[in-house]
Amino acid sequence: MARYTGPKARVSRRLGTNIFGTKGETVALEKRPYPPGEHGRTRRRGNPSEYLLQMQEKQKARFTYGLSEKQFRNLYEEASRKEGVTGENMLRFLELRLDNVIYRAGWAATRPQARQFVGHGHVNVNGRRLDIPSYRVRKGDIITLRDKAQEMVVVQWNRDMLDRRPPTWLEASEGGLIITVAALPVRDQIDVPVREQLIVELYSK
Repeated sequence: MARYTGPKARVSRRLGTNIFGTKGETVALEKRPYPPGEHGRTRRRGNPSEYLLQMQEKQKARFTYGLSEKQFRNLYEEASRKEGVTGENMLRFLELRLDNVIYRAGWAATRPQARQFVGHGHVNVNGRRLDIPSYRVRKGDIITLRDKAQEMVVVQWNRDMLDRRPPTWLEASEGGLIITVAALPVRDQIDVPVREQLIVELYSK
């Protein structure tokens, strides 16, 4: 199963950044800014190896978007076959996932929550109900929340309290309840702190 269900703060501490976007991870990183485990605080390393850096960047991207190892590898291979820069293609594919679009729209507080919304059938794409979080939206697609989902307390709270503005490649209308994919995202519009070139180098060996 692709969905990670283990301790979120542990992953974030190991990778040195807030992966899942929860408050608990932020608190954990502030209180214990070192890797987890018995020897996390005292472990001494010289310069990290090239392989370790590459692996960490891959894990950051994989956990951030909620993919399994197999899914991530398949996505990389698809990105490498497509014309253009492989790393940018890969990030673009990740951003175009339906669950990520729901997160970017501000309807969900985190990507795992957005994945749950999609999986429970709360989302329409071009007027048709879709429950596949990995569905890749295309330019011109129109994404909406179903009527009952718009009335959910958690959705209303997210929209009021998060105040998250969609990126410029997404166009919001009807008070933010309709999202249109106005364009395909480019690298400058993707704010995920991942060095994608290191991932490409890892898989190119």
